[in-house]
Amino acid sequence: MKHDQTMSEQKRRILIVDDDQAILKSLGDYLSLKGYSVETAKTGKEAIEKSKSQFFNLAVLDIKLPDIEGTELLTRMHETEPRMIKIMLTGFPNMTNAVESVNKRADAYVVKPVEPEKLLKLVEQKLGEQGRELKMDKDRLIKYIESRDNELENK
Repeated sequence: MKHDQTMSEQKRRILIVDDDQAILKSLGDYLSLKGYSVETAKTGKEAIEKSKSQFFNLAVLDIKLPDIEGTELLTRMHETEPRMIKIMLTGFPNMTNAVESVNKRADAYVVKPVEPEKLLKLVEQKLGEQGRELKMDKDRLIKYIESRDNELENK
């Protein structure tokens, strides 16, 4: 990432993790058409490898994967990328999944079949929140540096 580019000038990067090829293709194609850079993974292992080698603003994680529970993947991804937005996707909605997802810091919980337009609205909402948080962090850092500069000048 070039330092002179802002987050809004770059394509936001999304990772979709699901063992259902039709879901990967439909959601991936839809989000790509809407201007996002999309990568997909069929397994938790593949998702972890991709998230370690590339930056993603947001991940959509299926709760039932062939090699790992989605909530365990959520925990691992939170450890390596705490600022990444994580949306849990499930075809098996129940209170246990929902509570565990929230407890493990999921940013949202969506039930299949998901309508691409609804997912897009959620993605845009969450990325907007992420952008505002990053801007607030940057503004705080600038104010801190300015206050330190003033302190040093007044000594």
